[in-house]
Amino acid sequence: MTSSTKVGGFDNATLISRILFFLVLFGLVSFYLILSFKGLTSEKGIEQAQIGREIARGNNNTTKVIRGAAYWQAKEAGKDIDLTAFHDTYHSPLNPYIYAAVLKAVGGDDFEKFQMNEDMKTVYALDRVISAVAVILFLIAVGINYLLISRIFDVRIAGATAILMILSDLMWKFTQTGLPQMLMLLLFSCALFFIYRTLEASIENRGDISSLIIAAVFLSLLALSHWLTIWIILGFVIYAAFFFHPKGISGFMILGILLMFSGYFLVKNMEWTGNPGGTAFLSLYGGLTQSESVIMRTSDPAEQTYTIVYNLNSFLINTTSSMLRQVNELYNNLGSILVAPLFFFALLHPFKREAIAKFRWIVLLMWVMGTLGMAIFGLSESNLDPNQLHILFSPIMTAYGLAFVSILWARIELPAGGILMRYGHFAIVILISAGPLILKFPRETINALASSGARKSVWPPYWPPVFSRTLHNATGDDDVIFSDQPWAVAWYADRISIWLPRKVGEFEDLEKLATDQELSVAGIVITPMSFKGDVLFSQVPFGYSEDFAPLMLDGPTRGALSRAKTDPRSGMVSPGLLAKQSQNLRPIMNKYPEVTDLFSNRIYYYSKQRLYNR
Repeated sequence: MTSSTKVGGFDNATLISRILFFLVLFGLVSFYLILSFKGLTSEKGIEQAQIGREIARGNNNTTKVIRGAAYWQAKEAGKDIDLTAFHDTYHSPLNPYIYAAVLKAVGGDDFEKFQMNEDMKTVYALDRVISAVAVILFLIAVGINYLLISRIFDVRIAGATAILMILSDLMWKFTQTGLPQMLMLLLFSCALFFIYRTLEASIENRGDISSLIIAAVFLSLLALSHWLTIWIILGFVIYAAFFFHPKGISGFMILGILLMFSGYFLVKNMEWTGNPGGTAFLSLYGGLTQSESVIMRTSDPAEQTYTIVYNLNSFLINTTSSMLRQVNELYNNLGSILVAPLFFFALLHPFKREAIAKFRWIVLLMWVMGTLGMAIFGLSESNLDPNQLHILFSPIMTAYGLAFVSILWARIELPAGGILMRYGHFAIVILISAGPLILKFPRETINALASSGARKSVWPPYWPPVFSRTLHNATGDDDVIFSDQPWAVAWYADRISIWLPRKVGEFEDLEKLATDQELSVAGIVITPMSFKGDVLFSQVPFGYSEDFAPLMLDGPTRGALSRAKTDPRSGMVSPGLLAKQSQNLRPIMNKYPEVTDLFSNRIYYYSKQRLYNR
């Protein structure tokens, strides 16, 4: 090869392709992290961020978000309850600890350093920090998958898979949620790398216990990122117990390592709640009943427990229908990558290399067990659901799908050795899979640049400035706020927030708990979270069956009546109109008579005292 076609050890085509890849990567990072970023989008991601801040402050694994179910657990177990140091047992711990390290490094443990002013036309800075962590983890995961797939297949399939990952809109959207999916993707990809090494050693009749142990370590860390991934681990345990040497012992060894890593947190869960599964165990109801939020907001879930115990038929129907729905939505949940679902067709192909042939069955078994776990614990129709584990399998399934397409492509009569023969099918797959992103990218980039001076927020339901400045400044460190989005109050206002329960009696019990601990209940914050659906006809998450339904409808009602100008004098109606007329809510409204419209008839604050700093 002449010097004209080779530069620094790379031919010109390779060099140009790599430059283009990194330019596209830089553009996408800039777009999703800077231009189009409006803030964290997932309630559980926001909650994990505020737990990370508490850890960064040296407050252990505590949370400012109080669930009624968590309070009930601790009370039933006879545990001491301290609202100012309430231990979180709902979220898996690894992701908050990573957030804690980053927040500590940037000074995020100091709320005032990043406090927002209401007139700031920007996103909450720490939201961007959390998203940046996810972006970095995602990019590392792309590199790990390139190494893994190069080992399994070749660099062409590995490169195409890396490009498809980078051009997957769903993966980028996960980086904006605050959820641990990108951390999980990284850990799962590392685990697969060492599982494949173990499989290769097993086929060659040589033991590679070190690779199996390292794989088990990564799988254990995966479990600490999201407890639901234990189902995926069980799939690998089953395979290892029957097919890896020494048979049986390998499976127990993996479980032993998993127990060793998670044992401390299980003991702490038992200490704080009386249940080794902690409050996370109650998320089981999310798959068995109408909504997980119904359970998490109640201080006495006995009624729902009765429903579960005596309605096993419903359990079986819900689980089966959830699995069928997951299959139906698999393409979207795998990142809308064209060839990822073709993994299941690749199961029918007799791959010549034994390692490739056997590894797909490991992947399949882990996916089936993960799907079963998602069906039991609940998975919403959103492909950004916190329990969405399909995305972890997207790269490896994409690789097998590309391999299957390559086999079919090779059977088409094309000029041998031509560029169309070598890369045509990859180009087609990439263009189709990246089509939605390619089509929207220019338009949304122009819109983002044109609206750079406008306020940015994930609205509805979040408007961080009113929490970060108004609500924070109007309350003190010893104040407790009830809210329908306590995670936002805890993260943006840095205040203890109790998830607004469903019944007035439960509200009064939690209110008494706060006052007994010499804390003051400052008021109640109602946001679009309460009326994001049809609240008049939907029972969950909020609706006519709620004691607090009038309170939740006050904002939309006032806004509608104001626009209709029903009051001839001012065109306005009194805030708190419905809540003050409710017999059930009258005792509560007498305690919190002052109503402040924090934002455009959509965020209301019911308090004891009027906000003078509004």
